[in-house]
Amino acid sequence: MDKTDERLVGALRQNARASLSELAIQLQMSRTTVRARIERLVKRGDILGFTVVMKEDVLTDPVRGLMMIGIEGRGTDRILRQLHGLTDVRAVHSTNGRWDLIVELGTETLEALDKVLNRIRQMDGVTTSETSLLLATRKSAGR
Repeated sequence: MDKTDERLVGALRQNARASLSELAIQLQMSRTTVRARIERLVKRGDILGFTVVMKEDVLTDPVRGLMMIGIEGRGTDRILRQLHGLTDVRAVHSTNGRWDLIVELGTETLEALDKVLNRIRQMDGVTTSETSLLLATRKSAGR
């Protein structure tokens, strides 16, 4: 998958029911290109299906963490697009203070978390980061 495919998958993860027209506008591509890329990803087996994600599903990641990211220069928009394409990213927050972004991550294993952390750290423009594992959720929104 190239960067464009990752952006498309990220958009589909946010809303798998989005129309081709909506995706084309969001990703600044033609409808034909969006359709062809989705068909190719399905045919290759990169996309196995489309499903509904419930709030409870997101809360069941065995390994969860918060990654605070410092970004050099004006790379925030580019890094945001890359983060949206990563399957283990649950949410991205902009913030003030020392960190530019706070990224919520959820994986099946510590090894998978380590891989996604390394991938994010290698993104051009990411200068510093700090990660904290979430051990327990004492209170969450809506509960």
